[in-house]
Amino acid sequence: MKIARAEYNLFGVNTYIVWNPDSCEAAVIDPGMQNPDECAHFKQVVERMELQITHLINTHLHIDHTLGDEFVESMYGVGLMANDADAALGASRGSQAAMFHLRGVPDTPVTIDINIKNGDKIFLGDEYLQVIEVPGHSPGSVALYSPVDKFVITGDALFKGSIGRTDLPGGDHGTLVKAVTNELLTLPDETVVYPGHGPSTTIGAEKISNPYL
Repeated sequence: MKIARAEYNLFGVNTYIVWNPDSCEAAVIDPGMQNPDECAHFKQVVERMELQITHLINTHLHIDHTLGDEFVESMYGVGLMANDADAALGASRGSQAAMFHLRGVPDTPVTIDINIKNGDKIFLGDEYLQVIEVPGHSPGSVALYSPVDKFVITGDALFKGSIGRTDLPGGDHGTLVKAVTNELLTLPDETVVYPGHGPSTTIGAEKISNPYL
């Protein structure tokens, strides 16, 4: 599979497109587009690469990772895939917007159409992303792992040199450290980590140098 990244909104969310180069079937992960210009940029990227958007996935339902959900749903006719443990976060998007003093952004509830859970495989043609539950940053945080292409999209669970914040509603530091240690650091060292914010890293590098682990 191939992967492309674009950074959107004032929080600098990494939005990923993962696709099968043979079938051109593609998944959009954490669409953070906040305004019409960002939506237009995203649309141009999809059209330039001649992709068919078949899946919309949120690693978790904090507002900064969901701002482009409605655009993707309406433009490409796909439903939202996320973990049901984050349903309450999706329902509280209005209060999240108020918490961060955000104006002019979608604050309507986010509804999960397809629940994804640990061990599920999301197929793009004959290739797939495997769902790994990594709660702690939020109750329903998931990572998306490609064992064949050796990468994992971690949302806000694991960053280069850091882990996700746990001071927001539903966060728990001990739960996050345990999940990252047991579910992510056990992946092969050469696995490339694509986080929800900031630069990529590898599992091996984080095992050696991440001060939170």
